[in-house]
Amino acid sequence: MNLIELLLIAVGLSMDAFAVSIGKGLTVSQLKPRHSLTVGLWFGLFQALMPMLGYLLAAKFSTLVAAFDHWIAFLLLALIGSNMIREACSDDPEKHTHDFAPRTMFILAVATSIDALAVGISFAFLQVEILSSALLIGVTTCLFSMVGIRIGHHFGERYKAKAEVLGGIILILIGTKILTEHTLL
Repeated sequence: MNLIELLLIAVGLSMDAFAVSIGKGLTVSQLKPRHSLTVGLWFGLFQALMPMLGYLLAAKFSTLVAAFDHWIAFLLLALIGSNMIREACSDDPEKHTHDFAPRTMFILAVATSIDALAVGISFAFLQVEILSSALLIGVTTCLFSMVGIRIGHHFGERYKAKAEVLGGIILILIGTKILTEHTLL
């Protein structure tokens, strides 16, 4: 597999994290550099770790993971998206969690990197050099996520009333996309 093919895979894998970053940016009233860095590092790290994990577990668990990875991603994203919509419809401003708490970021990072686990499994069968490939995937995702949160924040500043609902809908749609891609194929 050449560098161009690996870069295209990295960009493709980063799209879920990019979309979730846009949704996260929609909910932030005052975007700070640490927000971009937090999102980029969480998503980039998990997008780098998951292919390595998939690579290591390829021989032993490939059929087990492939059987339900889409359900895990769908449930996690639907849960977080529903929670965002519920909070957006709440009259209590204290209930709105626009934070970047480790628990929330962990769930989002896992949900958006499930596909990278499957790619790692395929890399093992293709005998792709995993460390440099995982690093490329992680760095690409980090950069796309940092840009995504800024795009979402810019949009959210103009349309605050519906921004959080839109962010929740985006997460649910990404989860649904993942689920339908795996169940219809």
